[in-house]
Amino acid sequence: MALYLGRLGTGPCWRAAWGGRGELRAWSRRSTARPICRPPGTAGTEQTRGLGHGPTVRGGPWPGTGLAAALGGLVGLAAAAAFGHVQRAEMVPKSSGARSPSPGKPEEEDELARRCKCFMALPVTDLHELRRRPGDMKTKMELLILETQAQVCQALAQVDGGASFSVDRWERKEGGGGISCVLQDGRVFEKAGVSISVVHGNLSEEAAKQMRSRGKTLKKTKDGKLPFCAMGVSSVIHPKNPHAPTIHFNYRYFEIEEADGNKQWWFGGGCDLTPTYLNQEDAVHFHRTLKEACDQHGPDLYPKFKKWCDDYFFIAHRGERRGIGGIFFDDLDSPSKEEVFRFVQSCAQAVVPSYIPLVKKHCDDSFTPQEKLWQQLRRGRYVEFNLLYDRGTKFGLFTPGSRIESILMSLPLTARWEYMHSPSENSKEAEILEVLRHPRDWVH
Repeated sequence: MALYLGRLGTGPCWRAAWGGRGELRAWSRRSTARPICRPPGTAGTEQTRGLGHGPTVRGGPWPGTGLAAALGGLVGLAAAAAFGHVQRAEMVPKSSGARSPSPGKPEEEDELARRCKCFMALPVTDLHELRRRPGDMKTKMELLILETQAQVCQALAQVDGGASFSVDRWERKEGGGGISCVLQDGRVFEKAGVSISVVHGNLSEEAAKQMRSRGKTLKKTKDGKLPFCAMGVSSVIHPKNPHAPTIHFNYRYFEIEEADGNKQWWFGGGCDLTPTYLNQEDAVHFHRTLKEACDQHGPDLYPKFKKWCDDYFFIAHRGERRGIGGIFFDDLDSPSKEEVFRFVQSCAQAVVPSYIPLVKKHCDDSFTPQEKLWQQLRRGRYVEFNLLYDRGTKFGLFTPGSRIESILMSLPLTARWEYMHSPSENSKEAEILEVLRHPRDWVH
């Protein structure tokens, strides 16, 4: 059931450091150092070193999002985002555990209840269960993705000021569920969605096979099952104006319990920009913001994950990338859960400052019919990559019980294909194609 929420103001749950429309201001690290609704027991932004990932990654980039993203497609991690008013409503039954804490209850309960007021909907996991395990990584990650969803939706709503977000809370019969926030045909955004999912159950044989192909050793239980838990937030945002870029981001956590009780875990994700026309200042701002987030945890992370992003978002049959890149990583499982979580947290907090100033700068730019046509042709490339190459999308589409609407939310409302279209030499269209064929270093 789709729910429409009453407008959310910008109270203590949201702070931003934006200039006026058309002004691109540097984002203060102070404004992103603390999450808006911090998970209980989460440390502040800290500098760490030595993040790493599994053995299959060290040998070179794996050309796929991995199973975590695949399950994201299956259960709603793939999303499209749109901007509009955010409205409040009763979103879950009282039986979910969303009651006010009773006198004498631990302060942790009060803190969790306060954080939930900032979210687009109550957590997928029952609040009693979250209170029972406040230090568990599954609790921390679920609250982080809910917080990220709320931050992005509120920021988009402020910019658009037109259409409304629909909040679709859904359940997965095999275990868990998700919350999809979608806006279509807004003033600024053609289509935008920010989706979270928290799912659990037993890993399918196809999913296990895909993991083993990446070098993972999985020991089944006696009954041949592999219990898993996966959660993440994903978003794709398509503005109307061809001078405002499209953005995609996804951050996820995966956990598998083997026959001997041992648990394998890893994080994955990334954030990438797809402009219709090249704007050097925008590209530098976007990449520098992501680099600043990565550099808090190690100087080698941004260049490594930037290259991985360029390699992954490659449309082989066109010989070009989907966009100008960003960062991408998967199977990140060292040096510790807490250190990798803090890295993912920093990356998630960088989404709004990396992107919203670009939209504010360009959403009212004038454009010609020819420029709108080029945007539609580039949207066609976006569709081609998502349907032909994205491993998460493909896995979801061919898996029984998948939620098709959530998988395909990443696609734009409109796109175009023309036979043998080729831009004129030395045109603005040819300029962006050159960058898509030969990725650049934007920060040095």
